[in-house]
Amino acid sequence: MQTLDRIMGALEENGHQILQQYIRKTELSRELIRFQRQHGQWLRAQEYEHFLSSLSKSRERKEDPFVVYQGEPGSFSEMAAIDFFGESVRARGLRQFEDSFKAVTGGEADYAVLPIENSSTGAIRQVYDLLAGYDCFITGETSVRVSQNLAVLPGTRLQDIHTVYSHEQGLFQSERFLNDHPDWRRISQPDTAGSAKMVAERGDPSKAAICSERAARIYGLEILAPSINYNSANTTRFVVVSPRMELPPGRDKIVISFKTAHKSGSLQEVLTIFTVRGLNLVRLESRPIPEHNWEYMFFVEFTGDLTATGMDDVIRLLAESTNELRIYGNIKSNIS
Repeated sequence: MQTLDRIMGALEENGHQILQQYIRKTELSRELIRFQRQHGQWLRAQEYEHFLSSLSKSRERKEDPFVVYQGEPGSFSEMAAIDFFGESVRARGLRQFEDSFKAVTGGEADYAVLPIENSSTGAIRQVYDLLAGYDCFITGETSVRVSQNLAVLPGTRLQDIHTVYSHEQGLFQSERFLNDHPDWRRISQPDTAGSAKMVAERGDPSKAAICSERAARIYGLEILAPSINYNSANTTRFVVVSPRMELPPGRDKIVISFKTAHKSGSLQEVLTIFTVRGLNLVRLESRPIPEHNWEYMFFVEFTGDLTATGMDDVIRLLAESTNELRIYGNIKSNIS
């Protein structure tokens, strides 16, 4: 027992020393920043000022909004838009993810609903890269249970099929089923519902689509093999993108991105801020920085309310410890 007490005591003392070292480092960082401010080098303060400006210009959720999503009617993105905004939502599908960002930032739409993560295949990398490239905010999220189905023209048999079309995510999520049919060509399309529409329009029984049950029904296709995705709990998380920040009731998660110095321990220093402040890190995603080999931008989701006491100090610390800090929004988590 004495040995256990000694070990626990040593661990507690070590933890106290680490905390004191972090506090001292923070104090020194603040001294450095004050020096930079006095000498006209207050660059990172611009990121914090941008955060304050975005917060002051936040808006209420728009009533009867016009919403865009990527894909054709019947896509999982359309289902997400309906789930978040309701059955009567005014919505339109666009061909590419980037078209949705352009519509929102260009004033043609109030919101865009975009997939950001799938429970089977991980991050939707194109959406993360577009978030980094456009001046926009994340104002909500929702999740859709994804069941992929092999849809064909009525009367088509498995042996008639030569080519299968779907979004790359649909193909990935159905890979085990497709591996049982090695002679089938797999062709990626912009979205699952668009694949169903194309198969219906071409009228060729050698072609099949992987899509939702709703898309098959809309375009008059027959489901030859239901639920072919290998993960029965397959779910896609969608984010709601807006041109302005919103602070919805029940907000409990903050979304940010940043870059770190290209040196050992730089990311660990940033993550220590969340630990010391008792903030739960929900998600950490990295994306490569173009033209900077082996350097990365980090997207982070963590628990919190931007208007809570002390959160402005957390944002200041993050701005001081990172490069190009960006606050995407403060949303109500949809993940249980």
